[in-house]
Parts: sequence; C-alpha cells; structure tokens
Amino acid sequence: MKTIQKTAIALVASSLMATAAFAQTAPAAAPEAPEVSPITANISLVSDYRFRGISQSNLRPAIQGGFDYSHESGFYIGNWNSSIQWVNGNSPGVASSIEMDFYAGIKKELIGEGFASDFGVLQYYYPTSGNFTSPNVNPNTTELYAAQNYTFGPITGFLKFSYAVTNTFGNQNSSGSYYPDLTANYDTGIWGLALNGHVGYQYIAGSQTGNPVSNSSQYSYTDWKFGLTKDFGGGLSLAAAYIGTNAKKLSSGYAYVSPAGKNLGGSTGVLTLTKTF
Repeated sequence: MKTIQKTAIALVASSLMATAAFAQTAPAAAPEAPEVSPITANISLVSDYRFRGISQSNLRPAIQGGFDYSHESGFYIGNWNSSIQWVNGNSPGVASSIEMDFYAGIKKELIGEGFASDFGVLQYYYPTSGNFTSPNVNPNTTELYAAQNYTFGPITGFLKFSYAVTNTFGNQNSSGSYYPDLTANYDTGIWGLALNGHVGYQYIAGSQTGNPVSNSSQYSYTDWKFGLTKDFGGGLSLAAAYIGTNAKKLSSGYAYVSPAGKNLGGSTGVLTLTKTF
C-alpha cells in the first residue's frame, strides 16, 4: 500500500512539474487592443482659411479646431470652428471673429467595404456683435449634403453635393444654392506623403433685391486645389496646397473682395499644420 501511494505521489508531482515547465515556456497571451474612443478632436493652424476657394480670414492666418462623436451605428455629430474676418462690414456695426459649424448625419458602407455613403445636415453659425439691418445679409447658412466616399487601393476620396435650404452666406434670395465637389487623395507609400486634388462649383441662386442681374452670373464660380500632405504619425500632419478660383471681377471690383480691395478668390499657396487626438 505504501509503495502504491508513493508511486501515485510521484506521478502527480511529475505531472505538476511538467505543467509548470510548459507554463514557463508557453508564450504570454497578447494584450487586448485598446478600445477605440468614439470621440476625436483636431486643431489646426493655417496660413489662410480658404472655404471653397474663397479666403474667410482676409488672406491672413487662422486657428481652427473641432470635436466629433461617432457611434457604431454610423450616426455622428460634431462641431468645427475657425477664426474669420469676412463678416466684418457685412452690415453696419456688425462684426464676427469666429465661424462655428454644427453638423450631424449618418455614414454607412451601403455599397461595399471602403465605399461609405454619408448623409447629413450642416449649420454654419457666426456669432456677432450688433444686429443685422436686414435678414438678407445674415451669413448664417444651413445646408443638407450627401456624399459617396470611395477607395481604390491607394486612392481615396469622395463625391459630395451640398444644398442650401436658407440664404447662402449673406447673399439675398439665394436659398437653393448648391455646391458639388470631387476630392481625391493618392497615398504614394513614400515617407508618409499623399497627393491631394479637389475641384468644386459654387452656384449662387437668386438675385439681389432690385437688381435684375442674377447672383449666379456675379457670384457663382469654380474652385480647385492641388496639394501634398505629409503624415508624421501620432495624428500630426502638414499640408501644402495651391488653391484658386475663377471668381469674377465685376465692374465695381472683385465678386469676393477684402476691405483693402484684394481678390479673396485669387490663387495662392496655403500651409496647414494639423494635430488630431
């Protein structure tokens, strides 16, 4: 009996030692990947804030930033802001130094992986000091938009259509204005560099009160951009772009003009440093 017990004890001990030895040599389990936060943020410094090719900062630098929340269902909501100067002088005694954009929508891959469809609403809001003499010159604008994103290997981008359901950035009787645009990016695979291209057409509907000339013939235009972006990693990037428009020169001056008489839609180079979190 004692011999049997000793044999059993020896077998158990041998088994435990083998298990311990296996545990010491087996690779440790890989740590779980950190959960991706549904909230992201960004901040940028730009040499000239160009919106649809037109300077919003009077050809001067601007600071920008915003926050986004994205749900796994595809719903998202966000806010983006930038310093501006163009509203000043739009109406006597009225000034604004900031643009605040509020947007919400849903983004889903309805066609296939890498082809997300995006539908939403965007409110451009300009908090001002003083009151506008007429609601027609109030720059606050609401747009509906639909976009189709695409991915073809190293090429990504989107085709988008924006439609104004209010007056457009202070233009009288301009509800129904629209802006289709196409953006493409090419990842070179070299040193974190990507090529960027964009073209869009801003159509301004209606006409100024008492003026038989249409807004379209005076204020509609095409804009374009060619650029290069360097990704430094860690959410830091630097973009350089050449931006231009064919915004018209009117008999009274440029269609989009600074207080100093400069063309706000003239071609120029723009640098943008961005950090995302």
